[in-house]
Amino acid sequence: MAGLVPAIHVFVAARTDVDARHKAGHDEGRVSVSGGYDLVVNGKPVHVESDGTTPLLSVLRDELGLRGSRFGCGTEQCGACMVLIDGAPSYSCALEVATTAGKTVTTVEGLARSSALHPLQQAFLGEQAGQCGYCLSGILISAAALLARNPRPSRSEIVAALDPHLCRCGMHNRVIRAVERAGNMIGTPA
Repeated sequence: MAGLVPAIHVFVAARTDVDARHKAGHDEGRVSVSGGYDLVVNGKPVHVESDGTTPLLSVLRDELGLRGSRFGCGTEQCGACMVLIDGAPSYSCALEVATTAGKTVTTVEGLARSSALHPLQQAFLGEQAGQCGYCLSGILISAAALLARNPRPSRSEIVAALDPHLCRCGMHNRVIRAVERAGNMIGTPA
């Protein structure tokens, strides 16, 4: 159970409000005169002043304070940096922020709505599907994209969706059970 403590941060990460500079009225998707970029992050319009070649992951973590997405390999091989861009799972470690101008980016912090955890986050806690937790933010993102397309995926569809993710702790069976559980929660009428 002690191994879950680092993972809990990913699940219950505080929803970070961007500062007043980012809340200023900027036209979505337009490159500013100062070289910054406008995009929507976790449902909020933001303006970032980073150089266009800066990796999106660095912007999310360093400029916006969203620390849920992790730097793992820097070469799009491990999945720890995965975010949703316009609903599709995308590696953020090597993706230049300029390519995301005008797009919607969702990080693991954006999965929860208000104080309610996303069904995936609830299911991962229920199945104790985290050990060190380093890979979980990326896995949650890819699983969320899968469940958005198909709320009741087969085991093989889950495995295929999570295949790009490396988990050194060997939590694969619990992770698959958690995605199945979340699918059952999402696929059940209220």
